[in-house]
Amino acid sequence: MKVSVVYALPSEQVWLPVEVGEQDTVLTAIHNSKILEMFPAIALDKQKVGIFGKVTSLDARLKNGDRVEIYRPLIWQPDDEEDDDD
Repeated sequence: MKVSVVYALPSEQVWLPVEVGEQDTVLTAIHNSKILEMFPAIALDKQKVGIFGKVTSLDARLKNGDRVEIYRPLIWQPDDEEDDDD
């Protein structure tokens, strides 16, 4: 069956079609896509994954047409605060 694996950085996005078996999981699709070779900084033990925008586990079973998403960590940094005391 056909699924896709997607990952997006601010400067680059990839959408990789992948063939998987009927009983395969999110993790299988990620490995079959070779995306971990393209982006070695991906840390599946720390980053969340999902299917069509819904967070799921690496051992979730796939359905034909699923889009597996690897989410980047969200890191908020405050803007530089200026002193506006006039």
